[in-house]
Amino acid sequence: MMIGQALDRVEGPLKVTGKATYAYEQWDEGGVSPLYGFIVGATIGKGRITRIDTARAEASPGVQMVMTHHDTPPEGSPDHSARLEFYRAFPVLSGPDVHHYGEPVALVVASTFEQARAASHLVDVEYATEPGRYDFAAFQDQAYVPEKLVFGMPVDTAVGDFAAGFEAAEIKLDQRYTTPYAFSLPLEPHACLAVPRGDDLILHLSTQIVDAARTSIAATLQMDAERIHVVTPYVGGGFGSKLRIHYETILAALAARALCRPVKIALTRQQTFHLVSLRPTSSQRVRLGAGRDGRLVAIAHEATMHTSPEAEFVEATAVTTRSLYAAPDRLTSHRMVPLDLVRGESVRAPGEAPGLLAVESAMDELAHELGMDPVELRILNEPSVDPERGVPYSERKLVECLREGARRFGWERRSAEPASVRDGRWLLGYGMATAIRRHSQTTATARVRLEAGTAVVESDMTDIGTGTYTILTQVAADGLGLPPERVRVELGSSEFPVSMGSGGSWGAGSSSTAVHRACAALREKVLAAACGDARSALHGRDAADAVFSDGRVSIDGASEGLREIVDRLYPEGIEAEGSVRFMSDEPNYQKYGIHTYGAQFAEVGVDTDTGEIRMRRMLGVFSAGRILNAKTARSQLVGGMIWGVSAALHEEGVVDMRSGAFVNGDFAQYLVPVHADIPEVDALMLDGSDDKANALGAKGIGELGICGAGAAVANAVFNAAGVRVRDFPITIEKVLSGLPRMDV
Repeated sequence: MMIGQALDRVEGPLKVTGKATYAYEQWDEGGVSPLYGFIVGATIGKGRITRIDTARAEASPGVQMVMTHHDTPPEGSPDHSARLEFYRAFPVLSGPDVHHYGEPVALVVASTFEQARAASHLVDVEYATEPGRYDFAAFQDQAYVPEKLVFGMPVDTAVGDFAAGFEAAEIKLDQRYTTPYAFSLPLEPHACLAVPRGDDLILHLSTQIVDAARTSIAATLQMDAERIHVVTPYVGGGFGSKLRIHYETILAALAARALCRPVKIALTRQQTFHLVSLRPTSSQRVRLGAGRDGRLVAIAHEATMHTSPEAEFVEATAVTTRSLYAAPDRLTSHRMVPLDLVRGESVRAPGEAPGLLAVESAMDELAHELGMDPVELRILNEPSVDPERGVPYSERKLVECLREGARRFGWERRSAEPASVRDGRWLLGYGMATAIRRHSQTTATARVRLEAGTAVVESDMTDIGTGTYTILTQVAADGLGLPPERVRVELGSSEFPVSMGSGGSWGAGSSSTAVHRACAALREKVLAAACGDARSALHGRDAADAVFSDGRVSIDGASEGLREIVDRLYPEGIEAEGSVRFMSDEPNYQKYGIHTYGAQFAEVGVDTDTGEIRMRRMLGVFSAGRILNAKTARSQLVGGMIWGVSAALHEEGVVDMRSGAFVNGDFAQYLVPVHADIPEVDALMLDGSDDKANALGAKGIGELGICGAGAAVANAVFNAAGVRVRDFPITIEKVLSGLPRMDV
């Protein structure tokens, strides 16, 4: 059984030797060296271009072209009827209006990157500045009700009578939590090499969804999608920021078509903060009503977030509360505040990551108010069915995660009294939180072909560093009874069968199920041919009893090599396809609540003199159905947990209220954890299989690790220092003034 094994990454040797080429590393496409583009961004946050002079830039050494809104070819407009924004047109340089700081106002193309960058400073732009809305707090009175959430989820929900239930509750908690602007910032920059070839356009780019990129580019350039060829075999991280294309892709394509030369553009790290979208800031009101025994009677989660007036994005922040805890009277809502900032976008675990920071902090506050153990409070409020939809859960092992996590972490050693445990000058504290993440299934198709003793898997599915090549190798090897070295997986090309790529933790489950079904269809073809072939040892036997193992096909003691069967009957090879449908078309996703779960535990130290917070250890116990690869799964979970620490203690995009610019737009000032910030982190996975999710019983884990992790850290800080911070991130300044005085 290959599925579940801790198989090393099959593409690992290519990556560590530098042979796995990413988008910007493509140097010689068609024998013509590429030109280089550099984007000139607006230096205001709102207004219009009144004059733009490109003469000096055009006269600069090596410059081939300077493109502005004056000479941009006609582009398509976004089709808002498309199910997801990733597939819509993305026009650039389409007019003189400036909608946010850093928005492209020109593109300089030159023979080298250095020439393009130098000439970009010579483009002279004058603006008529208009008053901009940049202050989220100041404009919350302009919040409005959005039209919809992603995947058709309702914007607001109400069950029972929350107002009455909350009013009648013996214990009431009513708090507001705020989360900052946050960014994806993958290691690989957003990049594109556009290569014109006759009427076709080849694009080497960094994207999470090949089909969405192709569709969006075609709609923008007003081209036949069949003429566009997207190539992205390796993606160096995405975290949601590469679900859709961005400025560099369209600008590279426009310039390549205009110059009839390959053009390459990569965003600098600083440009990423203004040219790639972000996680919206949020203000979340959480109200919990409970009896003195801790049982919840009313729960409300109301999220207010920023959005762009030009492109609405609603992070489903309050959705996390809908399926987490039992309570008869319930309310959730989402409201949007339009600001003249870069648009919002999916960032790892959109909705759950910021939502659980608030809700799980509130649950910790309730436990403290009740004098109750936080683990036991959560177990007490475990629902038997989805409390809002009224449907059963498919596989829910949240209580098991809580119990096992508490046991392994040594939760019984926790002191319930904040600021009561010391280690020298350090105050020590334990915190915990639960994790929940909605499991999604999207469309996916895979083709599996047997040829020359090898199984070749093809799909436009992407590997964004999560191990897709490896898990699909395992699924195909398992499905055809082959060793993994006889499986070759080819991904990331628009010439392959279509999927919805990687994102939303849907990639592994969807693509693996498609490969699993393709292998099943291929087995049927092979068996039908072999059992009907008089030359085969399997002739006349019942195909229902067949076993594929060790490269052979066996039925009731008779056996023949799979390669021998294929070589004899199908010398040119044989193939089959397998597909899965979008979850709204699958009955199980309507009949059951299908989620992944976890329990997060953290220990921190807080310096009594400086307020410095230091992680000491962290544990997560997770339930995500059947695990496809134990090694890559653990890596994903640990990475998510570290991001949760970062959300709690480090990350914060700071806006200049004069211009709408993010003033800390680089890694020197936008803080993320370094090795010294992260101590021992462990992630454990419970055995399981969710047959309601898919035929493999597997569910997504790429975002589960971040869910609840930040709240566990925040709750540990409170337990250590007795200081409750509700405005994230938790910084020294927010903790220091509340620290208890210590006797010398």
